[in-house]
Amino acid sequence: MTTTALLLAVLAGIGILLILILKFRIQAFISLLISSIAVGLLAGLDGAEIIKTIQIGMGSTLGFVATVVGLGAMFGAILEHSGGTSAISGFLLQKLGEKKAPLALLLSGFVIAIPVFFDVAFIILVPVIYALQRKTKKSLLLYAIPLLSGLAIAHAFIPPTPGPVAVSEILGADLGWVILMGILTGIPTALVSGLFFGKYISKKIFIKAPMGDPLAEQKKLPEVGGVFAIIALPIVLILMNTLIKSNLFGEPEGFVLSATELFGHPFAALILANLLAWYFLGIKKGYSKKELYQVTTKSMMPAGTIILLTGAGGVFKQMLLDTGAGTALATSLADLGFPILLFAFLAAALVRIIQGSSTVAMITAAGLVAPLLSGFELDAIGLASLVIAIASGASMLSHVNDSGFWLVSQYLGLSEKQTFRSWTVMTAILGIFGFGTVVLLNWIL
Repeated sequence: MTTTALLLAVLAGIGILLILILKFRIQAFISLLISSIAVGLLAGLDGAEIIKTIQIGMGSTLGFVATVVGLGAMFGAILEHSGGTSAISGFLLQKLGEKKAPLALLLSGFVIAIPVFFDVAFIILVPVIYALQRKTKKSLLLYAIPLLSGLAIAHAFIPPTPGPVAVSEILGADLGWVILMGILTGIPTALVSGLFFGKYISKKIFIKAPMGDPLAEQKKLPEVGGVFAIIALPIVLILMNTLIKSNLFGEPEGFVLSATELFGHPFAALILANLLAWYFLGIKKGYSKKELYQVTTKSMMPAGTIILLTGAGGVFKQMLLDTGAGTALATSLADLGFPILLFAFLAAALVRIIQGSSTVAMITAAGLVAPLLSGFELDAIGLASLVIAIASGASMLSHVNDSGFWLVSQYLGLSEKQTFRSWTVMTAILGIFGFGTVVLLNWIL
């Protein structure tokens, strides 16, 4: 087929995806599969080839992602159930003081959203910002915006959260480098979109906390040092694996190489973190084995949705590869001199703004970008930067078609207009500044 016909097949597939999700409200998993089949048919594949592509795309993607997302979900569930998230926020607030409470909340969100889903972490920490507002009489947004910024950035930028894990697998990026680039990009982005914008918007919109005492009868919290150590363990092990294999300390061999490849792999690192959390935050704190079993089993439900979505995104990517549509798109972009980082950002932002889900936006953009990589020479840092560029685009302009918009509006007591002026603008700043920062870092490094 001609390049033009293949490009039209890609555009038709994206159009079908958006129509199915927006107009017919069909679940994104089946919508991604249908749009992938449409691309295959329009690009000239027969029925047997399309089915084979679906099997390969689903299987090759989920072999890694399903394991990491499942382990991460269980880890976060134990951390949440034990009160570990509240221990972290309480510790940071105590150490930094009331005047630096916005910074403490930003840091709390940044740390807690690594193992815990965004909406869960926000709901857990809402009582903290309620209490601060009642005490200081300042606008609730002074504390909420930094918290939300930290949560949103860690959730989108830093593995082992599901979004960057899924995109990394689809693009073939090393998780260690993604973690490094996510942290380096996320910190300045959080300061600008969270601290600085939060301080500004809180002077424009005054919001009071609701009546009541949500902090009453809190459970006894675990030691914060242990919580930090358990959260840090998988991240440190994955980073060590990346650094050692990069030959910065000489070429590893023998036992060192074998141990690094085993315990520094996300599978083993997260298994260790789960076991430590199960024992030190569960059993030693008086929780029964049955209770911990129920908590971890329940955590698999939201993880299952993300796993299936990611698999469907892998199918979309594979369809573009097998039809040659991805190569055609890559050639066209290369001929135009269009930067792949900018394309990745814009693709994710467009899908995010149109249909609302950041996860769907990240996976769809990754599926579009992955087949283009053969036309661009990207090293490990370049691939990690590409993941963060997609994450930045997928964080852009949360509005009425995003469940996060209504979650923030409901818990903070904001009108739709106030939510647009605060939360939506914050996500726009986050996305644009995050993209600009990762482009700069990619150029420097």
